[in-house]
Amino acid sequence: MDRRSFIKRATAAAAAASVVTAKQKWVLASGAEESKQIGSIIDLTKCDGCEYEGTPLCVKACKTKNADRFPQPEKPIKDYWPRTHHEDWSDEQDLTNRLTPYNWTFVEQVEVEHNGEMRKVSVPRRCMHCDDATCQKLCPFGVIHKSEHGAVTIDEDFCMGGAKCRSACPWDIPQRQAGVGLYMNLAPDLAGGGVMYKCDMCTDLLEAGKKPACETACPRDAITFGPLNDMRQEARRLANEIGGYVYGDEENGGTHTFYVSEVPFEKINQAIMADKEALQDKRPGRPHMKPDVENLLDTAHGFTLAMIVAPVAGAAAAGITAYKTLKGEKEEQADE
Repeated sequence: MDRRSFIKRATAAAAAASVVTAKQKWVLASGAEESKQIGSIIDLTKCDGCEYEGTPLCVKACKTKNADRFPQPEKPIKDYWPRTHHEDWSDEQDLTNRLTPYNWTFVEQVEVEHNGEMRKVSVPRRCMHCDDATCQKLCPFGVIHKSEHGAVTIDEDFCMGGAKCRSACPWDIPQRQAGVGLYMNLAPDLAGGGVMYKCDMCTDLLEAGKKPACETACPRDAITFGPLNDMRQEARRLANEIGGYVYGDEENGGTHTFYVSEVPFEKINQAIMADKEALQDKRPGRPHMKPDVENLLDTAHGFTLAMIVAPVAGAAAAGITAYKTLKGEKEEQADE
C-alpha cells in the first residue's frame, strides 16, 4: 500500500461516522438532485476561438449577459490589512484574455505539436462546476452553494472575499475584486477583501428552461449543455470515435464540464505553461490543464480543513438564511 492510500484509509477509519454525517449534510445542503444535474461538453475539435471575430462570441455573450452583476468598487480602495496590496480589476473591465471579476470565461489559444504537425488549439475556460467542489466545502463563510442543476454558485451579497475558494480550487478559478461587498459595511479595514466572481452556469437561464449564454452564442456548436450523465457518456463516445481524450471526467474527483480533444491534455497544459513562462505572466486567471488533478478533500490535510471549516461555515450560512428570512418578512409587511 502506498503512502497516499494509507493516509486515505487511516483517516477514513478514524472518523468514518463523522465523514458519513458530514457528507450527508453537504449533499442535502447542496440542493442538487441527481435527476436534474446538468453537464456540458466543450469540443476542442470544433472550437476555433472565433478566429474572425475580435472577441470569441461565447466570451462576448457571457459579458453581455452578466454585465449588470459586475462589481463597481468604491475608490480609493484600501489594502487588505495587514497586507500592503489589494486586487483591483476595475480599470481592466474589457480584458478578455483571462478570468477576471468582469470576464467569467475566456478562450486560451496555444500551439501544440501532435503526430508530427503543429496544431492551434482553442480552449474555452471557465468554472468546471465540480461534483465535490472544494471551494464549497472550504468556504469559511458558507456562501458557496450548488444549484439544483449542480452549478457551483457564489452568493455575491454575502461573500467576504477571503479568496479561500480560489486557493482551494485546483484551477484557481474564482477571481477577486476589492472595494465591494459586505465587508465594506462591516469592517473595511480589518476583514475580507471584496467579492469573488466566476461562472455560475447561467443558473437563472437553466431554471427558466433555457440554454446558457455561451452555448447559444457559439457558431460552431462547440459547447453543449444537457443532462449530466448524457454529457459524460457523449464526451466519452466522441473521444473514442476520434481516438482522443476527455478532461474533467476524473479531474478533481469529477466535474460537470467535459472537454473533448484529439490532442493529449498533457501537451495542451505544457503549451499553456510554456506560454505563461515566456510572457512572464504571473497574474491570476489563466488556469493550468493538468490531467488527473487530485481533489484536496481526498487528502488528510483537506479532510482536516473541511472538518474545521464545516461548523463555522454552517453557522455563517444559518445566520445568512435567518437574515434573508427576516428581510423577506419585513418586505412583505411593508408591501401589505
